[in-house]
Amino acid sequence: MKRKSILRYLIAAVVLLLIIAVIGKKKGWFGKPDTIEVSVEKPVFRTITESISANGKIQPEVEVKISPEVSGEIIELTVKEGDRVKQGQLLCRIKPDTYVSIKERTVAAVNSAKARLTQAEASLVQAELTFNRNKQLFEQKAISESDFETAKTNYQVAQADVKAALFNVESAEASLKEANENLKKTTIYAPMSGTISKLSVELGERVVGTAQMAGTEILRIADLARMETRVNVNENDIVRVKLNDTSLIYVDAYPDEIFKGTVTQIANSASTTGISTDQVTTFEVRIFFLENSYKHLISASKPNPFRPGMSTNVEIQTNTKNNILTIPIQSVTTRADSANVKEKAVDDSKTSNEMINQAKQKINQVVFVAAGDTARMVVVETGIQDNRYIEITGGLNGDEDVIVAPFSAISRRLDQGKHITRVERDKLLKTKK
Repeated sequence: MKRKSILRYLIAAVVLLLIIAVIGKKKGWFGKPDTIEVSVEKPVFRTITESISANGKIQPEVEVKISPEVSGEIIELTVKEGDRVKQGQLLCRIKPDTYVSIKERTVAAVNSAKARLTQAEASLVQAELTFNRNKQLFEQKAISESDFETAKTNYQVAQADVKAALFNVESAEASLKEANENLKKTTIYAPMSGTISKLSVELGERVVGTAQMAGTEILRIADLARMETRVNVNENDIVRVKLNDTSLIYVDAYPDEIFKGTVTQIANSASTTGISTDQVTTFEVRIFFLENSYKHLISASKPNPFRPGMSTNVEIQTNTKNNILTIPIQSVTTRADSANVKEKAVDDSKTSNEMINQAKQKINQVVFVAAGDTARMVVVETGIQDNRYIEITGGLNGDEDVIVAPFSAISRRLDQGKHITRVERDKLLKTKK
């Protein structure tokens, strides 16, 4: 029995020693403490340009859709897609036979109305003479009052007939004017100089005029010398975009080129894509290409380097600050305020929603600064940022050694008082590889 008791005591002692060894190792009571290899940099004063990324398509700044105002068959088509045209140049003709017939009928109607007007005017002259003669006779008591009233009525009817005939002439002339206009509309001319960017019909095809619903789109004329890209900007970013903001434009067709543009139009109405909870709300922004950025691509064989529909990616530069304190963007991470979290957990009177809201409010932006061989957590305030650096508006003075790598340590493993070992960044990257 004594041997078994001694054995149990020995086993318990060994287990206790193992537990103490593990805890002591982690706490740094003995042996070498657990350290993290890090790379540090000092904050630098530099210029930062904040930008918003978006993608879209190239379109002409001005593009006119041409549809006929009258219906019929195309009997002449003088252009093809890609042709350059000048303002007033003939584009196509629609078969005019129907409209010629209508014009001839309206000419005949005008002549008939004028003839009726002449006849009515002659009848009016005769009725006026009869009325004046009967008036004298009535005053002389030579005719009855009934005969006088009849002459008077005939005179008034003749006056009304002249007015009606005159209105008929005006109506017929208006119809003739309309017929002439419709006949002219069978010939379509270019309303502006430019390039035929789209041709939608063929010779002999029947088209519907705009007098009947939307009509048939025949072609489009665009000014390819003035191009823009139309991009969709997320609703969270649109409030930072302003007219005349400078933009860098990347065109897939020219992978080695960077073009410049300026914001010329910002949509007031949003467009939504996707369904239900996956909907994305965006606003269209139009960015005009600056000629100086692409004029080296213009040649006699290629006067217009861009084509409608080309894909683009843009960076809209929304804000620029000079000589501001900055650090690499990956140096900034977030940590919960542990003191506030403990205080909140103790207060049982608060609802879970209130606790969640407070927890959200207690998340701080922090950086880790190397203080000897330990990390010190510093709460910072930030400003604008670009793809590499972020502005520090509070918390640092510029003399600190800010931990900038590795990101896995900054985002998760580092904490206040954590032991660190400083390593050059290149060596750190090689070690990670």
